[in-house]
Amino acid sequence: MAHVISTECTSCGTCAEACPSEAISEGKSQFVIDAELCVDCGVCVDECPVEAISEE
Repeated sequence: MAHVISTECTSCGTCAEACPSEAISEGKSQFVIDAELCVDCGVCVDECPVEAISEE
């Protein structure tokens, strides 16, 4: 199951830098996770400074 980024996202980009599958990109108002590319490793969850990422 892919992870999702909530509206708590501050668009710092830390998650995108940490993502080993390059599934995270900058969206219109916040970063977003491409569910097809996400390998569900959880690295982004650990790296997010505002805890805006969770399992879908």
